[in-house]
Amino acid sequence: MRIPFIRYNHQKHLDDLAKMPQDASQYRILFDPNAYRIALLESIHKAQHRIYIIALYLEQDEAGQEILNALYQAKKQKPNLDIKIFVDWHRAQRGRFGEDKNQTNARYYNQMKQQHPDIDIPVYGVPINRREVLGVLHLKGLIIDDTVIYSGASINNVYLHKFNKYRYDRYHLITNKTLADCMIKYVNDNFLPFDGLQRLDGEQHKTRKQIKVEIKTLRQHLSEANYQYKGDASNNELTVSPIAGLGRNNSLNKIIHHLINTTQHNVIFCTPYFNLPNILVRDIIRLLRKGRQVEIIIGDKEANDFYIPPDKPFNISGGLPYLYEINLRNFIERLQPYIDKQQLIIRLWKDEDQTYHLKGVWVDNQWMLITGNNLNPRAWRLDLENGILVHDPKQELQKQIKQELDTIRQKTTLVTHFQQIQASQFYPKQVHKLIKRLSRIRVDRIIKRLL
Repeated sequence: MRIPFIRYNHQKHLDDLAKMPQDASQYRILFDPNAYRIALLESIHKAQHRIYIIALYLEQDEAGQEILNALYQAKKQKPNLDIKIFVDWHRAQRGRFGEDKNQTNARYYNQMKQQHPDIDIPVYGVPINRREVLGVLHLKGLIIDDTVIYSGASINNVYLHKFNKYRYDRYHLITNKTLADCMIKYVNDNFLPFDGLQRLDGEQHKTRKQIKVEIKTLRQHLSEANYQYKGDASNNELTVSPIAGLGRNNSLNKIIHHLINTTQHNVIFCTPYFNLPNILVRDIIRLLRKGRQVEIIIGDKEANDFYIPPDKPFNISGGLPYLYEINLRNFIERLQPYIDKQQLIIRLWKDEDQTYHLKGVWVDNQWMLITGNNLNPRAWRLDLENGILVHDPKQELQKQIKQELDTIRQKTTLVTHFQQIQASQFYPKQVHKLIKRLSRIRVDRIIKRLL
């Protein structure tokens, strides 16, 4: 049977992608944030050679302190351990919204350094752009010896389920020396040599103005950088392929686009924020017209990390979940006939007052993308993103993958009609007023591209 030329073109990009062989017994998926926290601490304790932590932020709360204390203890017991931490430069130097501006993560890193003067664990701030709103370090992956611990989660109480609240994500532990080496090489080659990279554990920090040229140079370099490795695996075995991207036409964006368009039976998306780039909306509609099944699992607006309960003080960021919900309602209304045929499946995730942060793509029980990419315009253009594309032609990981998807779906509600999604006229008064004002001056379009 001849493969249509357009699909062949998309498939060829995936077939030609460099791939590393992966032992199925060395690939483990965890299914809840508490298990992830325990596994992370155990891995740090057992580390023999290296620990590289790359995250949007490492918070100065109890979970963050637990992780950083474990790192200092590991370094004290094994002085030759290569430990480096990379976080977003902007995020580390501001307090959380509504908190004391002087109580920043960067100040906490310096306090830890002063408490351990004989132990050097560098904490680097990576500035992706001159302002946080125009791009952040959204690269994911904790490399401990030869294991890559990949999750979209940052490090704080909620992501690690330290207390009652949790933020649900994906948690993949991949033991693969080639994969670990190439992810280490990426940060060593593309972060460390550049003057834009700043130590955050020192007492003094340069201002944005002082390093604006260095930031621009770093961003330009990162827009062309990707993982470098020897891909010697075939397309007939279990493989992994790391991909990084920054900017509109980056490698990760292209792979996501090609991956979706190879779908022959069904594709599944997870995203916390329903704010898809136009190209992905067109891809989805194209698949539906071809008779493919599309399932999208989204966080309910109350499971959004920007959601503000009605009894709390409201601010502009609290309007975002409602803007995303308006997007979703319009999308479902437009494609209601496909929902009626059960060809388009929409699920909303909600677990009381917990939050949802899952991202990823699954195609035809053969391909799986784990990523921190939110599948939104900001991820598509502004942030430094990465992902690991898993090819499983013999379905060696399908038992774990099915369990992960089943676990995700347990807390979801199936949407069968667009009227199940609350209409904007019934939003709280301050939300309705904000959205009406933003829409009138078209600022909502800009906000949805930046947040």
